[in-house]
Amino acid sequence: MIVGVPKEIKNNENRVAITPAGVEALRRAGHEVFVEQCAGSGSGFEDSEYLDKGARIVESAAEVWSKADMIIKVKEPLPEEYGYFRKGLILFTYLHLAPEAGLTAALVESGVTAVGYETIQVEDGSLPLLIPMSEVAGRMAVQIGAGLLEKPHGGKGVLLGGVPGVQPGEVVIVGGGIVGTNAAKVALGLGARVTVLDVNATRLRVLDDIFGGRLVTLMSDSYHIEQAVRKADLLIGAVLIPGARAPKLVKEYMVQQMAEGSVIVDVAVDQGGSIETIDRITTHENPTYVKHGVVHYAVANMPGAVARTSTLALTNVTIPYALQIANLGIHVAALNNAALARGINVAAGYVTNLAVAQSLGYESANGIEVMAAAGGRI
Repeated sequence: MIVGVPKEIKNNENRVAITPAGVEALRRAGHEVFVEQCAGSGSGFEDSEYLDKGARIVESAAEVWSKADMIIKVKEPLPEEYGYFRKGLILFTYLHLAPEAGLTAALVESGVTAVGYETIQVEDGSLPLLIPMSEVAGRMAVQIGAGLLEKPHGGKGVLLGGVPGVQPGEVVIVGGGIVGTNAAKVALGLGARVTVLDVNATRLRVLDDIFGGRLVTLMSDSYHIEQAVRKADLLIGAVLIPGARAPKLVKEYMVQQMAEGSVIVDVAVDQGGSIETIDRITTHENPTYVKHGVVHYAVANMPGAVARTSTLALTNVTIPYALQIANLGIHVAALNNAALARGINVAAGYVTNLAVAQSLGYESANGIEVMAAAGGRI
């Protein structure tokens, strides 16, 4: 199979979908790898390193897309890339289609088989290709929030860890999954007071055990969310429903009750956001806006700011799946790997992920069945 790796074009997205080690693994398995010129430079990987491992460096994105049987990316394609879509192409990347009607329509109409990192799900319900970026984003959320609380950045001038004789800052995390757990770890490490809300009582017990009672755990309902949000210096949205839009759990009236200069970081913004006042996606170039006196951070590709760490963490988990697809073809690979099959979002002109279909008003189809009906050629 010919595998193509274009340079990411999202604002300040410095990650790359493959490392030189990934190229070596694919080449050893007998595949060709085309990498766009300078695709890895933002993550510290030079073209010469890819050449040394057997990749072919090409000058344009158009050439990468046109030659490849499978495109491996980091972020969802942007509208300027839709023209590269074609029947029979495999797209392997983060998709987050639930809030992306235009991208979904373009994939359906083109006949691309689109596999989303974020919906590959193993039997225990975990999302192995989302976990490392959730770990990064959760840790970054506190780091970023701590900076935004500084007065020159629009914050109320609170040091999260406080100092002797002064109360520490209050961090409220809505969602106790991977993002929330990693955010809590960093916030506690800074010395902040931390409250985590989740709908799963078992998860709250686990968090209580992990952190030895050093944080407050609350059931996530409207009453407790309102009470917690009102006192938050830093509010972190960390809610995920695989494939679906994030539910708007924090309502606008709750944000209005926050003190001026408080900060919101919504890690779920790439799935539509879990906070009602997150009404736009921002970029690393212009990451914040102020609403009701509260600083809002709504960057959809947070890990792109720490590209070296993020690229290494991401490719550790994506390359084994990429090898399965390249070695067997997506149809056979999906038959052999149920987790990978769950990652197929669009195939043969159909939306094949139920949560995406429900979010965007499509009728859902079975990915393996529609590929079989299409001949299972890829």
